[in-house]
Amino acid sequence: MSFIEAVILGLVQGLTEFIPVSSSGHLVFLHSAFGITENGLLFDVALHIGTLTALVMYFHKEILLLIKGILGKNEYTKLAWLIALATIPAVISGMLLQSRAESAFRSVQLVAVNLIVVAVIMLLAEWFARRYKRKGELEKTSTTQALVIGIAQAVAVIPGVSRSGSTITTGLFLGLDRVAATRFSFLLGIPITFGAVIKVLATNEATQMIGNDFGLFAVGIVTALASGLFAIRFLLKYLAGHTLAVFAYYRIVLGLLVLAGGWI
Repeated sequence: MSFIEAVILGLVQGLTEFIPVSSSGHLVFLHSAFGITENGLLFDVALHIGTLTALVMYFHKEILLLIKGILGKNEYTKLAWLIALATIPAVISGMLLQSRAESAFRSVQLVAVNLIVVAVIMLLAEWFARRYKRKGELEKTSTTQALVIGIAQAVAVIPGVSRSGSTITTGLFLGLDRVAATRFSFLLGIPITFGAVIKVLATNEATQMIGNDFGLFAVGIVTALASGLFAIRFLLKYLAGHTLAVFAYYRIVLGLLVLAGGWI
C-alpha cells in the first residue's frame, strides 16, 4: 500500500462512515481496485480510530453529559441508557457474524447488491416520513425505538448496508425526524466503534503490524479524522433541509456500475 492509497482510503472512510453510503462497502471496492490483500482489513479497522475521534470531538459535550447521566441523574440519563440498550444487538451481531463479515460478506458483488437494496429502503423511509409527517425528537426517543434502531445497527456489520444508513432510515420509519435520527445514529456509533477498535487492535499481532507500517496507518487515521469531522457537520446541516434521496440514488448508481463491471 502506498501513501497515496492510504490517504484515499482514509478520506473515503471518514466521509462514508457518516454519510449513509457504506464505508465498509467503499473500502471493499477500493481494496479490489488497488489490489490490496495484505493487512487490508486491519488498516480498515485502524481507520475507525480517526472517525471515532471525530465523533468524540464533535459530540464531546453530549458525551460528558451521557457519562454523567449513567453515573448519576440528569436530562441525559434516559438517552444514555437507551444508547446502552441499543448497543446490545450490535455486540451480539459482532460476536456471531464478525468472521463472515471479514470474509464471505466482503464479496464485491454482494456489497453492490446491498447498496441497492438498502437504497430502496431509504427511499421508502422518506416516502413514509412524508406521508405520516411525524417529528419525533431525540429527547423523546422511546425504549422500543432505541432497541429497533439498535437492531438495524447490528445488521450493518455486513458491508454495503451502512451503519448510519440503516440506523437513520430505521429512525425515520419509527417517527424520528432526520436530524434526531442522525444524532442518535452518531451517538450510538461511539460505543460499538470503540469496542470494535479495541477488539481488533489490542493484540500483539495487530500492534506489530501497525508498528511495521506506522507512517501509512498514521496518515490514514489523520485523514479519516479530518474528513470525518467534515462529514458529520455536513450531514447534520444537510438533513435539516433535505432528504436522503441523493444518497440513495448514488448507492443505486454505484451498485449497478459495480455489478455491470464498469468500475472495478
